[in-house]
Amino acid sequence: MNKITENTIRLYSRYESAISRLQSPLLLAVRLYWGWQFFQTGLGKLTNIPKVIDFFTSLGIPFPTVNAYFVGSLECVGGALLFLGLGSRIITLPLTFNMLVAYITADREALFSFFSDPGKFYAADPYTFLFAALLILIFGPGKISLDSAIGYLRMRKVAELRGCIRQSAVPAS
Repeated sequence: MNKITENTIRLYSRYESAISRLQSPLLLAVRLYWGWQFFQTGLGKLTNIPKVIDFFTSLGIPFPTVNAYFVGSLECVGGALLFLGLGSRIITLPLTFNMLVAYITADREALFSFFSDPGKFYAADPYTFLFAALLILIFGPGKISLDSAIGYLRMRKVAELRGCIRQSAVPAS
């Protein structure tokens, strides 16, 4: 029985290690696809700003002109940053808030049907954008991102500086 338990634990450990290797590629795919989608949506808003202003006015959003430019710019720039994996956790916070506001203003019925009719909630336009932004906000951009490369370079620089300080502190013989 002990041998079976050990083999099961070893097998599960290998399985978990193999599956964990898929985390960064999955986060990359989410970032690339939804970063591009955010970018295109924002660009579409900015190139059709009169329609967006009219839509925001019909929803009763305060300062519709300012908010139309703000939301379009946020989605366009935020999507590009998400695509690159640069400032990912920072930019996904306003993108998440933006999608929550979209639910509240444009898809209120879908938002309030979260428990009573989840299908309506999932089918609403903001859902997948919100889900993607939350995924990157919580799990980060993954190892295949500019954020990760910058973090690696920073750690390397710190290690080099610490190495120089230690070497200079050693007296010459």
